[in-house]
Amino acid sequence: MTWIDRALLFSPLDYAAIGFLLVSWLWIGWRIENPSPNKPSVAVMMDEFRRGWMRQMVTRQPRMFDAQLVGNMRQSTAFFASTSMIAIGGGLALLGNTERLAVVAKDLTFGSAPAVVWEIKILISTLLLSSAFLRFVWSHRLFGYCAILMAAVPNDLDDPLANPRAAQAAEICITAGRSFNRALRTIYFALATAAWVLGPVPLLLATLATVAVLYRREFASHSREVLLTLPPDTQS
Repeated sequence: MTWIDRALLFSPLDYAAIGFLLVSWLWIGWRIENPSPNKPSVAVMMDEFRRGWMRQMVTRQPRMFDAQLVGNMRQSTAFFASTSMIAIGGGLALLGNTERLAVVAKDLTFGSAPAVVWEIKILISTLLLSSAFLRFVWSHRLFGYCAILMAAVPNDLDDPLANPRAAQAAEICITAGRSFNRALRTIYFALATAAWVLGPVPLLLATLATVAVLYRREFASHSREVLLTLPPDTQS
């Protein structure tokens, strides 16, 4: 079977649905990382808190609390990287046993399709999971860099390297957090592709639901309201 024959196995709605998913994945990531100045996202607000954390760290003695925080973030990235690897392994295992998946899908959708159709659908999910895995690994490494930079920050405010080193540690921490968030968003959309087993319309609905959940958490959640609220002693 040629690639043209395989392409013809999918309907125009299938192509529209997967295209919509990919565009939504890219758009919501761009929107979260480049919000309007009048409506910042939770991710952007957390960047400022990370910078404030590193400024406070300069004079904190001892720094065990800061080291513990970075260690916890590294554990989180390692956990999700391991989980992604397990999911990738499951996807690769399904690629070698698509006949059983085709039987299940036939029962759910009251239709049938060649095994190659299910292989392509699983492959797209696996590719998204692989992208998430690579981002988690990079985030894990960046948090390691951040820990080293934090250790290099002098405790003396009069030291000319104190604030510049703290600023460097903050920016590396922000980059690590951004990579972690991108990986999580990719996981969400990889889960949405599972709805493609039921057809293109369920995939469209799952994509819309994923975008709505991400948008709400970043721009309309209670946690965002908390971050926007200043402590009573700082309000004018």
